[in-house]
Amino acid sequence: MSGTHSHLQTVVLPVSGMKCASCSGRVERCLSDLSGVDKASVNLAMAQVVITGVAEVNDLVVAVERLGFRVPVTTETFLLESIHLAPDNSQVKAPLLAIAGVREVEPDPSGVTITYIPGTVTLEHFARAVRPLGYHLKRSHDHQEIPDVAEVERAAEYRAIKNRLWPGAFLVSATIVLVHWDMWGLGRLWELSRTANQWLQFLLILPVQFWSGWLFHENALATARHGSANMHSLVSLGTFSAFAYSVLVITVPGFFVPRGVAADVYFETSGSIIVLILLGRFLEIRAKGRTSMAIRTLMELAPKMARVARNGLEMDVPLREVVAGDRVIVRPGEKIPVDGVILQGQSAIDESMLSGESLPVNRGIGDAVTGGTLNKSGAFTFEATRVGQATALARIVDMVRRAQGAKPPIARLADRIAAVFVPVVLGIATVTFAVWWLFGPQPSLTYAMLNFVSVLIIACPCALGLATPTSIMVGTGRGAEYGVLIKGGDALETAHALDVVVFDKTGTLTRGQPVVTQWTGSPEHGAWIAAVEAQSEHPLAQAIVHWAHAQKMVFPAVESFVALAGSGVKARCEHQEIVIGTRRLMQEMGIDFSMEVRTIEQFEQAGQTAMLAAVNGRLVGIIAVADAVKAESAAAVARLRSLGLEVVMLTGDNWRTAQAIAKQVGIERVLAEVLPEHKSQEIQRLQQQGNIVAMVGDGINDAPALAQADVGIALGTGTDVAMESADVTLISGDPGGVAVAIELSAATMKNIRQNLFWAFAYNIILIPLAAGVWFPLFGVLLSPVFAAAAMALSSITVVSNALRLRHFKPALR
Repeated sequence: MSGTHSHLQTVVLPVSGMKCASCSGRVERCLSDLSGVDKASVNLAMAQVVITGVAEVNDLVVAVERLGFRVPVTTETFLLESIHLAPDNSQVKAPLLAIAGVREVEPDPSGVTITYIPGTVTLEHFARAVRPLGYHLKRSHDHQEIPDVAEVERAAEYRAIKNRLWPGAFLVSATIVLVHWDMWGLGRLWELSRTANQWLQFLLILPVQFWSGWLFHENALATARHGSANMHSLVSLGTFSAFAYSVLVITVPGFFVPRGVAADVYFETSGSIIVLILLGRFLEIRAKGRTSMAIRTLMELAPKMARVARNGLEMDVPLREVVAGDRVIVRPGEKIPVDGVILQGQSAIDESMLSGESLPVNRGIGDAVTGGTLNKSGAFTFEATRVGQATALARIVDMVRRAQGAKPPIARLADRIAAVFVPVVLGIATVTFAVWWLFGPQPSLTYAMLNFVSVLIIACPCALGLATPTSIMVGTGRGAEYGVLIKGGDALETAHALDVVVFDKTGTLTRGQPVVTQWTGSPEHGAWIAAVEAQSEHPLAQAIVHWAHAQKMVFPAVESFVALAGSGVKARCEHQEIVIGTRRLMQEMGIDFSMEVRTIEQFEQAGQTAMLAAVNGRLVGIIAVADAVKAESAAAVARLRSLGLEVVMLTGDNWRTAQAIAKQVGIERVLAEVLPEHKSQEIQRLQQQGNIVAMVGDGINDAPALAQADVGIALGTGTDVAMESADVTLISGDPGGVAVAIELSAATMKNIRQNLFWAFAYNIILIPLAAGVWFPLFGVLLSPVFAAAAMALSSITVVSNALRLRHFKPALR
């Protein structure tokens, strides 16, 4: 992302060190206030921030690091091939360092080692930077797949906690034995004085406090240096208070007894809190690792290597070295590495990744194949057309990543509370200490210290921070397994509240593969018509071209061509003025077709599109084109109606054809003969009637309507423009995915509400309990150890509840 670009761009920045909602809130607010940033959204569960704007990547990194957080980097070594006889690789350093996202560059005689921020820069950026200097940059052949940075960070934190947890747990267990030494009758085996017992507790808990608990203290100190506080600050302050109080008891016991203060130590309280919170964090990280299972499963679909034919030789190369134009060889049982078109051979291919259909599909010469699908039988050679991040699989993975980073509006309440949570808790804890010290029963100082610690420990901003993103990660991941990609947080929250679903007809409810069923004119006129339509990319035009080829017609030269959006085309062929299109176009052009009205109506009543053709102002024939209804369309409409939704068809086709198709799929309300530029107006009209509207389409003409709708849903079989304009993409093109998206939205939002309810209820109920509010009435106080257990349990509960979405199954699916 460059600040020189005037248009908004999006960058995903990994951020290490965010542990709770307070942390993520600070990062989000800081980046949002930067010049050039339009929007910043943090996903705590994925440890990343998505920034939209024109700010420089390096400025973003500096801002994050000033807050005390770290932006992880990846280091990779590349080979450099030069056109120079005596290349000086050091000259590539400056242009590479100029790339946004590159942190360090170290050239060597054979190549260059680059340290960069993953997600902000690609191999193509590096190659483009050194190309003007006469260098070709590529990955070394021994290059191994770069692991996901978030996974590496999670694994490192998991190991660090594990290494501190179990020794700490052993030492705390030994301390608890000492605390209950006489109670358990151990004094009969080895008599310990009270002072000796307390000093042994001190020696056992000392490494727990400053080694096992160092993760909390280190983060708390770093946060304090930047004038802020977070969950680690609460844990560190609480445990250190109990530890310091106990140290004072054993080092200056004379201070306490004369003042009527019990000289008790609370080393086991400090140590138990640290161990229990480490245990909670340990279990939480394990559970969070399962939330990203969907992306890992998708990424594993692509093979690591590809077999290509270059210069007459077959060779196995890393997947990321395959380039467009390569001839790729696939044998039975192998996965197809990239997207392409078959040049030689044929096979049955398992395309369930895209379609959800388990039966293999036969593919032969000229057919497209998709990377990540499985070759079941037969060997074939294909030409790579889309590689790297351009493949269908890579785009699906990218959409899932973006979906998992989405933040629905419901999360804003949690964000606002998280922004003030820690300062408020510190205030409550301070008031608790003061009240108990001044007005509490004796020993008031002990009660004040214990309740102060309980309030600090039990407060849990983690649960608030995890409540929304964990549910979104699991829910959108599960949707991807059903071929439903929900890209935006707004769409996720809105989809389950829809009132009306509007379907485009061609390519959405129908197969989008029209065929000519009849031509009423002469072969000569048919050749002219086909020659003109060959200039168009419209599906109906392509159907006419295929029909003409099958009739072995010879196409004459076309001298001029004009497409009339939504109406037809006008051209000049062999000095003849040719017009092809709708009845409305013929009326506008003053061309009489009254003698053919009955024939036209018969075609339309059969669900076929009738296109009229005129030469030099005279009607010469009618082309009937049929587009078969998808087998899944009727069931999809029935399912939506069973959910209480109104289903509408919106099409530019004529009324009779539209009504015929609508009747086949069970749609009662039809909006026909709507020009492409007016489709969005129809959506707006439905919204003005108080409806929440979804639009389902697949073509360029649908893009404005998809953008206008409250939820735009594009079919993965459609155009890139439609999918970019949509909030939801159905990979397989099955309209039944609309109901799946709605049901998934409902399940995910229900899960988020459950998580938020738990996070709020937990704090609202337990913070007063920890402060001792109920003590005057019921004599109830909460031990700091139980506070730590409850705090650890809160985050685990939220993540575990989110993981229930992995078992989501749409009805009738």
